[in-house]
Amino acid sequence: MRYSRWIILFVITLIALSVWAIYPLGERINLGLDLKGGMHLVLEADTKRVSPSEDIREAVNTALEVIRNRIDQFGVREPTITRQGEKRIVVDLPGIEDPQRAIDIIGKTALLEFKLLDEKGNLEEALDGNIPVGDEILYNLEKKPYLIKAKTLLTGSTVKDAAVQMGQWGQPYVAMDFNPEGAKKFAEITGRHVGEKLAIILDNVVKFAPVIKTRITGGKAVVENLNMEEANELRIVLKSGALPIPFNMIQNTLIGPSLGKDSIRKGLISGMIGFIAVIVFMGIYYKKAGLIANAALLLNILFLFAALAALKATLTLPGIAGIILTIGMSIDANVIIFERIREELRRERAPRSAVDAGYSRALRTILDANITTLIIALILLQFGSGPVRGFAITLSIGILSSLFTAIIVTRTIFNLILAGRPVQKLSI
Repeated sequence: MRYSRWIILFVITLIALSVWAIYPLGERINLGLDLKGGMHLVLEADTKRVSPSEDIREAVNTALEVIRNRIDQFGVREPTITRQGEKRIVVDLPGIEDPQRAIDIIGKTALLEFKLLDEKGNLEEALDGNIPVGDEILYNLEKKPYLIKAKTLLTGSTVKDAAVQMGQWGQPYVAMDFNPEGAKKFAEITGRHVGEKLAIILDNVVKFAPVIKTRITGGKAVVENLNMEEANELRIVLKSGALPIPFNMIQNTLIGPSLGKDSIRKGLISGMIGFIAVIVFMGIYYKKAGLIANAALLLNILFLFAALAALKATLTLPGIAGIILTIGMSIDANVIIFERIREELRRERAPRSAVDAGYSRALRTILDANITTLIIALILLQFGSGPVRGFAITLSIGILSSLFTAIIVTRTIFNLILAGRPVQKLSI
């Protein structure tokens, strides 16, 4: 009896925490792309612009992390970023509110370079085709041409941090802090080229070309001539790093929320039909014991949603299928237990003895069935992606929750029933 009291206290605490975790339900459960709507992007590495000596697989792996960092900076909740084949990256962004800006940030190579202007060269002749050896022509956003020495003196890979700040006249700019290596190189560059112009170039677009007035130490630099949106985007790409190779966007699909609402509605309808059918069956077939199983089923669903909310997992349409499957598995465990109890009662054992024997004899069968399914779910979770992971997550949580409610919760309820006045007959 003391054991049951501790279990009751534990279950009540768990129920309270679960209700707190899921309230309000619409804000605590993250919906996936197929339910909430959003963007589905497929990016492909532009291998034509990469020398054969480079390792493509390593470059795509690096790009995967860069894109993930950019999306985290952008603030999208529960994105899915996976590799597809040798040179493709698939990105799902549920609930995205500014699709074009997301595309700009994700697909931007964001190669930041520092190069010197060739002020001795003739820009007019270069525009006519007579570009000096070792030079190139680049433009700013207003299409103003610059004759620039092609050699890159420093890149954005040495930038440790970047922040948007406001200038004296309210104009935004991006302040950059270099890492120790970058700070040393930047000091050397500015010290060696005092009086010359240093172009700050982002993806082959000249953003700023200031005159180097003195040697700059301390590892700091700024990028000006930006509006607030450009400054924020530059901050994001600098903090997340540049893509090691260019990527082309080969698929860009917007999924409207109407599809998600329709999927949720159909999923809820099918779930409710299955749920009601199971409750009615258990109540009719197992009488009052069926009501105990139904109470455990309700708790199972509550615990499952609470775990999803606590883990910040994303609920997808396959995830709803996993929940429906969990309902069936939860009842299956109770059916096995109740049938074992019935067998013991047919042998004219007392209710208390029949319940103890029923749970004892059913335990191994239940564990065998659920653990094997759990192993498969964990394999899907480890090696699957996208919707497969959504199904695996809900199924794994559901199996653990159903084991707890079927074995612990229902047993505790039976103990409470049998602990009072003597029970001559069980309604099962």
